[in-house]
Formats: sequence, C-alpha cells, structure tokens
Amino acid sequence: MDFAFSDREELLRKSVREWAEQELPPRMEEMEETGEFPMDLMPAMGRMGFCGVITPKQYGGTEMGNLARILVLEELGTVCPAIPMAMQVHHMCTYALVTNGSEAQKEKYLPPLVKGETMGVVAVTDPSGGSDVAGMQTSAEKKGDTWILNGRKCFITNSHHSDIWVVIAKTGEGRKGLSAFIVEKDFPGAVLGRKEHKVGLRGANTGEMAFQDCEVPAENLLGEEGAGMGVALSDITNCGRPGMTAVGLGILNAVLKEAAKFANERTLYGKPIARLQSIQNHLAEIYQDRELARLAAYRVGWMLDQGMRVDTESALAKSFACEAAARSARKAIELHGSYGIMNEYAVQRLLRDAIVTIPAGGTAEIAKLVMSRAALAAAS
Repeated sequence: MDFAFSDREELLRKSVREWAEQELPPRMEEMEETGEFPMDLMPAMGRMGFCGVITPKQYGGTEMGNLARILVLEELGTVCPAIPMAMQVHHMCTYALVTNGSEAQKEKYLPPLVKGETMGVVAVTDPSGGSDVAGMQTSAEKKGDTWILNGRKCFITNSHHSDIWVVIAKTGEGRKGLSAFIVEKDFPGAVLGRKEHKVGLRGANTGEMAFQDCEVPAENLLGEEGAGMGVALSDITNCGRPGMTAVGLGILNAVLKEAAKFANERTLYGKPIARLQSIQNHLAEIYQDRELARLAAYRVGWMLDQGMRVDTESALAKSFACEAAARSARKAIELHGSYGIMNEYAVQRLLRDAIVTIPAGGTAEIAKLVMSRAALAAAS
C-alpha cells in the first residue's frame, strides 16, 4: 500500500475542507434544532463531485474511487458529521445501481443522483430487526408486469428527502428469497412514515417508509429476482461500512482538534492544562485512536480500489473507528471539565454524533461476528 496520496487526491482533500469550513458551520445550529438535512446544498455538492465520487464518468460521476470517497467523507465529517452520514447513504444508493443496475436503470437514475438533484436511499431494515436481513417481513409479489410491495422500513437515513429508493423485500424463501427494487417516491402505495428524532447526527434525516400495495414496474427489479441478499450485503460491506468508518474518522479529527485547542487555552495553576500529565494522557489516547482509525479507513479504501475483498477489513475498520470516536469524545468532555457538557462547546455534540454511528451500517455485534470468523479461520 502506498501511503502517499496523489496530487489529485490532495487537491480533493483541500477543496472539500475549504468548502466544508465555509458552507457548513452556518447551517449546523438549524440542523441540530430541526433534524433536517440542508437540501439546498446538494446541487453544490453535486458540482463539487461529492455525490458521484464512486460513479463512472459516463453517468456524470468523477470515478475517483473508494479512497477518494473516504477522504471526502472524512473532511466533511471533521466539520459536520451529519453531512457525510447522509452522503455515505447516498453513495450506497449509487453503488447499488452501478453494481447491479441494467444500462437503462443506470442512465435513468444515476445522473440526477450524481448532480445532487435528489438524495439516494437504501432501505434494508425492517422493524423486525436490521441484523436479521433474511427475516424481514416486507414482501413483494409479482402480478403481471408489476411487483406489489407491502411492509415497512425503519431507521432509514435520507428517507424524507429522496425521490429514489433501493428497497430490499422478500420474494421467496431462504437465502435466495430476497430481491431488490428501485422505488420512486411517487409510485402508488409508497408512503413516508414518521421522522425519527435522534440524539446525534441530527442533520441526517432518518425516518420510516411504508409500502401499501405499492406498484413497482417489473423493469425496476434491481438485478435478478432472488439476488437481494447479495445486493444488500455487498452494499453494506463495500460501501456502508467504509462510509461509516469515514464518518467516525471525521468525528475523531474534530474531537482531537477541540481537545487540543481547549488544553492549550485553558489555564489552571498558572499554566495551560496541556502541560499537565493527566491531560497529556487524554490527548495521547485520542491521537492514538484517530491515527489507528485513519490507517484502517485508508486501507479499506485502497483495498477496494485494487478490487480486493474487504469483508473482515471493513467490519474491523467500522467497528474500531466508531467505537473510538465515542470513546475519544468522552475523554474530550472529561478534559473540558464542566465546560464539556455545555451546548456552547462542540465536544458534547461530537459525543452524541459518535454514539449514533455505532449501530449504523451494521451493529458492533455483527462486526465482531464477521471478525470472529476470520479469527477462527486463522487457526485452520
């Protein structure tokens, strides 16, 4: 692995950082209050190439790749983690279309997603439980040239801001009993449910989607009938978990920045608290978490760009980065003392944001299950 970024990647990182620092802070208070994503920023992010970073050029994307995607999400997350949370789910939608869509589907749906004219959604989780994909109750039955969907999806990021939904539904029994569909929000029977009020990542809209005899044209089957499990697992492994890793990494960058700034400015006993060994220990541990998360994130991005499998690596990176973000944010609050629990200081928001990343994109327990299989295989 080459640890030196190309000139293009360095320029991308710099441009994302400058854009985020200029555009996002003025929106963050409203995002915290309303829980809504600032949709007016989407066209600008489309023009900047954020929306289509892993989409082929023939559909309007930049095709820069997975490591570039990690950099984009990391830099956005260093300023406002809710933005890359929404963006990484948007990427999951484009990834599912690129890897499974027909040429007609790609030509129809990818350009508006890449331009930021709408947001993308991937809806896998049923109220019965997101980890039990095979046990979902949302179903689809074919009648003539139409699929009829019934059921409900919950905890879906971008739910209320998207026109294009990739939905996994039950079409049979067993592992090959799931199929994927492209649902437009205006299809008859597609209904938006409640909006959730999360403790963190407030600006990444999350809500329910319902299907009441929802009519989906037969040509909107994504991939083959019975291939839905593969669509879902590939999307989560190759796009969702790396994306969540980058969100966690962005939070860690912000946590380290806020903690070091406060330690240098806060004076006790006639000197900055940065000179106290206990404070230095906190800073060292936060720095350690950030650097290890960065290595894990970049490795996954690089491996994906080489066409390598990342089943275990993406689970490891996501689990570590998100747990580390929460752990380090708590240390930063302790470093701030009573200031750390005041709304005026960013560290309390960063802890709330970090906590939300832990179950998103696959729970920590599922990640450990994936890693345990690799551990057991190592002994054979």
